[in-house]
Amino acid sequence: MASSLSVSSSSTIIDSRAPPPSSRQASASSPSCISLPTLQSQTRAASKATAYCRKIVRNVLTRAADVEVAATTQVEAPPATNTTEAELPDIVKTVQEAWEKVEDKYAVSSLAVSGFVALWGTAGVISAIDRLPLVPGVLEVVGIGYTGWFAYKNLIFKPDRETLFQKVKDTYRDIIGSN
Repeated sequence: MASSLSVSSSSTIIDSRAPPPSSRQASASSPSCISLPTLQSQTRAASKATAYCRKIVRNVLTRAADVEVAATTQVEAPPATNTTEAELPDIVKTVQEAWEKVEDKYAVSSLAVSGFVALWGTAGVISAIDRLPLVPGVLEVVGIGYTGWFAYKNLIFKPDRETLFQKVKDTYRDIIGSN
């Protein structure tokens, strides 16, 4: 009772012991043909590709439906009122007024962009220094030492404190420009 198995090129095993298929059944659904499972990596890749394609189709259909709904529904615009001015905070109004007073907007914009780039570069340099093994500890000790020296020099005695407060007020007046 030796059974023989033969493998065809379509990854199907044909069992010679099985009864011959009837004329009504197709050869693929006959009990003598057994399909081999595909490899898991091919199945996973195919399922990922299928899921990705389904996701793209779903997104396209959703956007198309949104465009169709937006095109079919007509929304009336509310009457124009001055509610936008009442909704803005005072700081925004102050900034807008200050921006309108600026004569050289190109120079101010360039200065703001260069300040942002300098801040970004400085943060990168500090981050690189912080990754060095010994430097953060040394810088912390230096900072603690300078804070102690500053407190001793400017905050402990009353005349030194008054001198420091006067320097701060003078600097504030120089920056603000008030007399």
